[in-house]
Amino acid sequence: MPELECKNLILLNAVKIAGSQTKLAKLIGKRQQNIWSWLYETGVTPAEFVLSIEESTGVSRQQLRPDLYPVDGIA
Repeated sequence: MPELECKNLILLNAVKIAGSQTKLAKLIGKRQQNIWSWLYETGVTPAEFVLSIEESTGVSRQQLRPDLYPVDGIA
């Protein structure tokens, strides 16, 4: 079986900071399966969890969703 490719390296960094997918999921009130899906299926962190991930891990909202939180403040 081929190894899955991570589609969201920024979220993967947040997972590493939290300690695991399960730990990050608990921090933001979701299940580990949701984190896995965002990493390997959709590649997108849902907007409603960006701020809680930022608060829990220190990974900035601009990194997690630059489409919603551009560095220059212009969307």
